Amino acid sequence: MHLNFILKMSNYNVRLEVMNLLESKIEGFVQKYLIPVEKIWQPTDFLPNSQDDNFLENVTQLREEAKDLDYDFWVTLIGDTVTEEALPTYESWLMDVDGVNQKENYSGENSWAKWFRNWAGEENRHGDVLNKYLYLSGRVNMREVEITTHHLINDGFDPGTAKDPYKNFVFTSFQELATNISHMRVGKLAKEKGNQLLNKMCSMIAADEMRHHRAYAEFVTEIFKVDPSEMILAYFDMMKKKIVMPANLMKQSNDFSGKCFEHFSNVAQRLGVYTAFDYADIIQRLNSMWELDKLIHLTDEAEKARDYLMKLPKRMDLIAERVIVSKEQYIFNWVNPVEIKTY
Repeated sequence: MHLNFILKMSNYNVRLEVMNLLESKIEGFVQKYLIPVEKIWQPTDFLPNSQDDNFLENVTQLREEAKDLDYDFWVTLIGDTVTEEALPTYESWLMDVDGVNQKENYSGENSWAKWFRNWAGEENRHGDVLNKYLYLSGRVNMREVEITTHHLINDGFDPGTAKDPYKNFVFTSFQELATNISHMRVGKLAKEKGNQLLNKMCSMIAADEMRHHRAYAEFVTEIFKVDPSEMILAYFDMMKKKIVMPANLMKQSNDFSGKCFEHFSNVAQRLGVYTAFDYADIIQRLNSMWELDKLIHLTDEAEKARDYLMKLPKRMDLIAERVIVSKEQYIFNWVNPVEIKTY
């Protein structure tokens, strides 16, 4: 039998053992990082209640406040919404990770499956509340937004993690923090325009994302305690090929350019919602959180990987300084640029 295959199978078996070890702690993670359904906020807590006698007046007020939001802002908010609404793809991908079993085993329900379903339940509210806000605002072509979401779910998502739980937890640790930053800054921009409702919605979503980030980051911390060399090699691999953004396959109707996500990203960077500097900062925050500098008993290969990762934030900062943000006003089917002011 080929040596590389034997080593690969050995790593696979160790990962399963580590996942089984962590599974015994999942109930504690659920209680620590997730909120019971009856206690957590729901979209209707923020949006006009259709059963309320003042529903139409409240919708009118919402629409009035939405008029002061600019074209680039709407593009960014819609891109964030579409990203959240592709949740079915993300859940199905995570449920396929090694060590996650959707079926009941001899001891009952697989706890990892429970975690991912409960996490998905919380995440689902984000796209729901943002979608309803867009609809009620009257400033967005909802059919075009729905087409983009439909395409994104149809096209699926490949974060480059395969079924490796170590790589998947690096990815989710990174992405949950990135979405926290994005939603937080969109909310701040809304507040600057006097839109307190949207600010509050985005702030609550950002708080959820931070809780989820801390959970996935703690999973990685736990893995570092028992399998540090393989964990740091998985982290190194994800950073070496760069984190793929969840909506990277975003497209519009009748758009075959493949540039939709790139244009959306440029708009978000232009607004300062999510920039190349944030990418570098997230790596630095993960390095500090996981205390890479304090890891011991690493293999020679893992030591080289640590050295690369410790230097990476500064390297990414230097790259970010050279990034030229386009000032081009891209046309998105989601929003009518004639009706909405631009920056």
